[in-house]
Amino acid sequence: MRQRFSPARLLASASLIAVVAASLGGCTAMSKLSDVTGSIGPKAEAAPTDPARAVEAYGERYRANPKDADAALAYGQALRTNGQRAQAAAVLEQATIANPGNKPLLAQYGRALADNGNFQQAFDVLSKAHSPDNPDWRLLSVQGTALDQMGRHDEARSYYASALKVAPGDPGVLSNLGLSYMLSRDLPKAEDALRQAYASPRANARVRQNLGLVVGLQGRFTEAETIVKADLPPDQAAANVAYLKDMLSRNDAPRGAPKRTPVASLSQPD
Repeated sequence: MRQRFSPARLLASASLIAVVAASLGGCTAMSKLSDVTGSIGPKAEAAPTDPARAVEAYGERYRANPKDADAALAYGQALRTNGQRAQAAAVLEQATIANPGNKPLLAQYGRALADNGNFQQAFDVLSKAHSPDNPDWRLLSVQGTALDQMGRHDEARSYYASALKVAPGDPGVLSNLGLSYMLSRDLPKAEDALRQAYASPRANARVRQNLGLVVGLQGRFTEAETIVKADLPPDQAAANVAYLKDMLSRNDAPRGAPKRTPVASLSQPD
């Protein structure tokens, strides 16, 4: 049976702005967002791979000198990776006050605000993290996701278009563009953008999930299932198919039924 499309149930919430919240290969890959600042840990030491250990290590360094921009960046990223979003935003807010005009800090702070659902403030802060004469395509894409969260899809697409001028064919930006079209019910355009993303050798499992979702929303579930299972181990493939079925079934929930976590995964690329 053809699935009914309800974009209101697919709008990404603050929970889907979580950074590195899930493995790209797992069934919750659609909720993972990557970072924009890259590795920002101390140059002389390897970054801890365990999120909790990173919070402990970078927290100690930050508390020794809260005005140190590098320490605040590392600690803020570690907190966000560990799911401590409100604390990350608080740390980075104070760091931007202590280091006015520091663009890496502003970029990280803007992301932390988006983590917490403060999309307008995130957009405004990110606007200060780069400039029209020297744009950062990654930040343009992040700003697009913030606009999409606020329902300003046409504006969001202008930011994705600008990002693609700098980084043609980037699968993360194309995936965002596709989801933007999905949220405004233009499923053919959504599928076109996501297929372009899927064709990239740099496409990850999140792109596969998003394409499968859009194909499934058009009633082609068998094809969608094939897409989300591609190149995955059997256990991950089964989990992804189950996740896709769950996402699509939410669109058939009776009116008045409790709403569950939305699924649109707007990617914020490295």
